[in-house]
Amino acid sequence: MKARRYTGEQIIAVLREGEAGARVADLCRKYGMSNVTYYNWKAQYAGMSVSDLKRLKALEAENRRLKQIVADQALDNLALKELLSKTSYARG
Repeated sequence: MKARRYTGEQIIAVLREGEAGARVADLCRKYGMSNVTYYNWKAQYAGMSVSDLKRLKALEAENRRLKQIVADQALDNLALKELLSKTSYARG
């Protein structure tokens, strides 16, 4: 995966310049990006402030952590069910 050149704060600053009236072509030339990148950023970050972005990143990290916990528990449950089914066969 390609390393990101811009932080979320920088992206929001570029989008604010665009909202203030700067032409997209000028912004793209100034920051060395394509029009497609600008519009992708706009679709993803439009209307966000820096604090909103930080909150979003924190929530995404927490969600990732919780999904990992659920996946680990599902694996543990599967292992326990396998173990229980093997012990019931050994008794019978």
